[in-house]
Amino acid sequence: MSAQRLVSVVVPCRNEAAHVDAFVASVLAQRLPDGVALELIVADGASDDGTRERLAALAATDPRLKLIDNPQRIVAAGLNRALAAARGDVVVRMDVHTTYADDYVAQCLATLARTGADNVGGPWRAEGTGPWGRAIAAAFQSRWAAGGARSRSLSHDGPVDTVYLGCWPRATFERFGGFDETLVRNQDDEHNLRIVRGGGRVWQSPTIRSTYHPRESLAAFARQWLQYGYWKPFVMRKHGQPASARHLLPGAFVTALTLSAAAALLGLGALPLAALVAVYTLAVLALAVDAAARSSWALLPRLPVVIATQHLAYGAGTLLGAWDAWRHGRGRERFARLTR
Repeated sequence: MSAQRLVSVVVPCRNEAAHVDAFVASVLAQRLPDGVALELIVADGASDDGTRERLAALAATDPRLKLIDNPQRIVAAGLNRALAAARGDVVVRMDVHTTYADDYVAQCLATLARTGADNVGGPWRAEGTGPWGRAIAAAFQSRWAAGGARSRSLSHDGPVDTVYLGCWPRATFERFGGFDETLVRNQDDEHNLRIVRGGGRVWQSPTIRSTYHPRESLAAFARQWLQYGYWKPFVMRKHGQPASARHLLPGAFVTALTLSAAAALLGLGALPLAALVAVYTLAVLALAVDAAARSSWALLPRLPVVIATQHLAYGAGTLLGAWDAWRHGRGRERFARLTR
């Protein structure tokens, strides 16, 4: 009997040779409801580490896997090309550096049916490896270190302003369009902002379970958050507002830190700088203690460094992006390269 319904899993990918076999196997092993079939469409961004060859070999053995090209090598373009090739009436986005429960797709479908939302997803759960990777994951998982983002809450079931990855009825793209290819980062936040501003709903459910594997070094983590911050003003410029007020706080803090440091250097008094640093240090220590209590006390020495790195990199990136967005209207080439 032929399947009554087709779900399209879309994946942007570049240089993932070490992970792509396990990822494809996990997607194709998803436990689906009766009457549902799955296709997996991977948009490869000109990989040069053997990823493309592995995908081609896997596609030759399983017709559910389709490999397409993403010559622009950015996530938004890969997603749009995968969407154009997708045949399903529901689209699920997945990433290679995340592992998924074997009922991930089934729970996405159930949540869509239960809520009638325009996009659904699960909480952003992180699990790191190595001493810095574990500390990064613990800080990442802290909702308050992320400015109160509900996407870090593992128990939240309800509307959100954005959601990790996503699952959409095809009608969502017909109504709100695809992903903005001028954005190297934050294309998912921008798309969700478009949905919410257009009267749609984005929903998070804890039944949709996955685990994200963050960067394993402080330098890579800093580059990632610098880039996240850099592209955020381009979203704000497009819509005339941030997706959330929390996106403005790191940039405001770095601005205040810079101005107070300049005032101190000019002999106008060091008290504002000292007060700002003291208050921020206490706040970071409190966030670190909270994150350690929720994960492992052994991570406490590294957590303040990780949290401060995230805030400062995001804030500095926001200021650089704001300058380029309003002064030039386009992003710099060096911020257009994805980091890992």
